[in-house]
Amino acid sequence: MANLNKLPTVSSYHPAAKFQHWLMAAIWIGAWVIGFIAVHFRDELNPHHQLTFLHKAIASTVLFLSAVRIAWRITHPLPALPATMSPAMQRAAHFGHYALYAFALIALPLSGWMWSSVADKPIMVLGLVQLPPLVGPAPQYYDLAKLVHQLLAWSLGMMVLGHAAAALKHHLVHKDGVLLSMLPGRGRKG
Repeated sequence: MANLNKLPTVSSYHPAAKFQHWLMAAIWIGAWVIGFIAVHFRDELNPHHQLTFLHKAIASTVLFLSAVRIAWRITHPLPALPATMSPAMQRAAHFGHYALYAFALIALPLSGWMWSSVADKPIMVLGLVQLPPLVGPAPQYYDLAKLVHQLLAWSLGMMVLGHAAAALKHHLVHKDGVLLSMLPGRGRKG
C-alpha cells in the first residue's frame, strides 16, 4: 500500500469519494442498529426474523461497495493531512483508516456471512441475489461464529464512534478543515 501515498495531494476529497463515504456510513450504521435490535430484542421486535433478513440484505452490500471504494482509493489522491499534525499522529490516522477498511468494511461482513453459512441460513443481497455459503452447514461452529461476529460488531461500533469523535475534534478543537474536506459541497480551507 506504499504506492497510495505517492499520489498527488489535493485539498478536499473528490465528490465521488464523499458520496461513497457517507453512503457506506449510512448503510453500516443502519445495518449495525438493525442487527442490534434483531439480536437483543428478538422476541419483542423480531419474532419472525424480518429484521434479520433486512440486516443481512443491507449489510451484505458493504462487501461489494468496499471493493469499489478500495479501487477508488488506490487510484485517487487523498487530501494532505494538516501540517499541524505530528508525523506520529499522521501515521496513527492512516493506520486508523486502514483498520476501518480491514475490519469494519471487510472482516465484519465476512464474519456475518460465515455465521449465516454455518447456520445454513441464506443471505439475500438487497433481497435480490443469494450469496453462496462460505462453508457447508456446521452447527457445531454456530456459537463461535456468532461470538466472532458480535465481538467484531461491538468493537467496530466503538471504533466508528472514535472515528467520528476524531473528526469532530479536528473540527471543533483544531479547526483544521479535516471534517470539512469530507462534507458534501465543502472543502478544506488553505
